[in-house]
Amino acid sequence: MAFSNILPRQINYVKYIMLTLSMAFVFIMLVMPLSVILHEAFKHGLLSYIAALNNKFTLHALKLTLLTAFTAVFCNTVFGLYAAWALTRFQHKYNRLLSAVINIPFTISPVIAGLIFSMTFGRSGWVHPLLEIIHIKLLFTITAVILVTIFVTLPFIIQTVMPVLIARGIQEEEAASLMGADGFTIFRKITFPHIKWPLFYGIILCAARAMGEFGAVSVVSGHLQEKTNTLPLLIEILYNDFQMSDAFAVSTILVFLALLLLLLKSFIAAK
Repeated sequence: MAFSNILPRQINYVKYIMLTLSMAFVFIMLVMPLSVILHEAFKHGLLSYIAALNNKFTLHALKLTLLTAFTAVFCNTVFGLYAAWALTRFQHKYNRLLSAVINIPFTISPVIAGLIFSMTFGRSGWVHPLLEIIHIKLLFTITAVILVTIFVTLPFIIQTVMPVLIARGIQEEEAASLMGADGFTIFRKITFPHIKWPLFYGIILCAARAMGEFGAVSVVSGHLQEKTNTLPLLIEILYNDFQMSDAFAVSTILVFLALLLLLLKSFIAAK
């Protein structure tokens, strides 16, 4: 048998084996856990599910989660655009160092990020005496929850916008500047049209990460009901209290939010 006749058949075998393994992995790692969440959430009926979602602790945790995610996305969008612009448009010997520092949240555990925040702004932290003078308490407050979330989601928008800015170069912006356009006009009419889809993509990734953040928030929140508990923290409390049905019901909120963001991500990725 000729080699040319055998090779396509082998490629087909490899293709089907890889597809089967991929589908099996997705089924075991994603479909089965999601099915379990939905099954356990509705195990005691729809009324029990609605009661778990309508609980005052759940509603407060949902509001805080959305507030935290919105604030983190807003701050990181502003800072991300500024940092990406500065790192790609102004050459400096410290650019690589600054870029590496911005990526630190990608490389360290969120729990460590929470501990760093706690050791800096907590009672034993070096900033604490200064905060006491101006009567500001950060640890175990909503502000602390928001600040650590901003920290852990810091690199997402920068890392999605920077490659596009580097690829586009500065020729068009320089030409517009020579023709008399001001900085805002250059950004609005030349830069933004090129980076808008990567920017929206980064915003979705940042929002998804912010809503699901657990480790850093757990360290600095103090787990205060109706004060600093976000949805992931509330799920942990319900689970530890053996309120399994309620824990899975609250989990479905994050699942539905994640699916919504996934649909948006797929839509933007197709652009």
